[in-house]
Amino acid sequence: MKRIAGVDEAGRGPLAGPVVVAACILPLGFDLEGLGDSKKLTEKTRLDLEERIRATCTFAVERAEPKEIDRLNILWATMAAMERAVAQLGDVDEALIDGDRVPGALLGKGRAIVKGDALEPCISAASILAKNERDRIMRAYGEEFPGFGFEEHFGYPTPEHFAALKALGPCPIHRRSFRPVQEAAYCLTLDL
Repeated sequence: MKRIAGVDEAGRGPLAGPVVVAACILPLGFDLEGLGDSKKLTEKTRLDLEERIRATCTFAVERAEPKEIDRLNILWATMAAMERAVAQLGDVDEALIDGDRVPGALLGKGRAIVKGDALEPCISAASILAKNERDRIMRAYGEEFPGFGFEEHFGYPTPEHFAALKALGPCPIHRRSFRPVQEAAYCLTLDL
């Protein structure tokens, strides 16, 4: 049987926190009921599906932390995390990647599929794992860095997040290479 891994990420757009990547191989006969784009599923449905995925599938979860994102840029940090996640699975015959790019280390065995999280069940499963893991991470950061509201907006650029950035300045999990974070840091120095 071919080992086909679905690969997806959560958290490319936020101003803070890691990008979380999951790679997942579904076993033969896996119940596909309910799988879909994680962004369109309720939290309860995602958590129920995650339990089933973790119990029966082969998977790996990787992170690209803000420092790696700032060093490489968001695209290349995401690609690096995808390569690491697939490598953790051992030998795979094919990697189906949500999006329009295949990471360099996966050329030859990777295939990019735009909106793949809605089209390929193994990508849907990876999407669910990545989103749930990132949500847990950001909720924990909400407790560690009170006042930013990470547990509500998960680091995305919302009016509440911009207001917190303006009032408090960037915290250690902000992506310093992102313009709104740079502007907040600069404005804070002007106020001193």
